Amino acid sequence: MPADTAIETPCSRVCTLHPRLRLCIGCGRSVDEIARWVEMKPVERSEIMARLSARLSAMGDADATQAR
Repeated sequence: MPADTAIETPCSRVCTLHPRLRLCIGCGRSVDEIARWVEMKPVERSEIMARLSARLSAMGDADATQAR
């Protein structure tokens, strides 16, 4: 794929689902979002990417709460 048509992705190649939240622990996307990523319009991908940091934080918070 030429560089000018490459799709931005948050993938960090740590493809493992959080057992309870069912989100990738590497990037924060759901399985559905990962599967549809290349078919999404850029605006939809941007909206999801804007939420990923909060999702990743929530996973860490959920794990910390569960460990108590």
